[in-house]
Amino acid sequence: MGFSPADIDMRKNVAREAATLLYFGLEKEYKQAKLRAAKTLGAHFLPTNLEVAVELDRIAEENEGATRMERLINMRREAVKLMKILEKFSPALIGSVWRGTIYRESDIDIVAYHNEPYEILKLLERRFKVLEFGWTAVTKRGKPKKSFRILLEMPSGEKAEISVRGVEEIGVKETCEIYGDTVTGLSIQELEKLLVENPTKRFVPF
Repeated sequence: MGFSPADIDMRKNVAREAATLLYFGLEKEYKQAKLRAAKTLGAHFLPTNLEVAVELDRIAEENEGATRMERLINMRREAVKLMKILEKFSPALIGSVWRGTIYRESDIDIVAYHNEPYEILKLLERRFKVLEFGWTAVTKRGKPKKSFRILLEMPSGEKAEISVRGVEEIGVKETCEIYGDTVTGLSIQELEKLLVENPTKRFVPF
């Protein structure tokens, strides 16, 4: 059974409301934003993460305009600098800076691989202001997954989050819970090439 036109409109409205909550930092996670939006609007169904992501992208474009792409380029340049410091740990740029879908709450997301995460922490503490660090556990497709998270502030004021995973996970690909595609990310060399050839390129399935 398909959705009625009224249901389709409501679904879009819930996606837009959830995206608004995320954009203004009132919620941090897609699931909580969708639940809160549905409750606010009296809806009995939830949009997909992709539907929310599309609306979030629209809201960012409406509010930030050309400055959004300028910031994206700068954040990608900052990512290169940080990844070069982490070069021996096989770093990859992921998240919204890789995707090209940044918004006001975005930070630079990098994954690095090492079995002694406190070594990476010490390395970064010598160069940056570390805001938070510690072990985090998430469930990916029903399986618990642990990584060491380091949140720091770059000299530019941008924040960066480094997820340190075990070396046995190098090359392991994940399916994105928002877009449904494979999280490939960018290596240092790929990111440097991108900044020369197409610095605002997007990596999204729509």
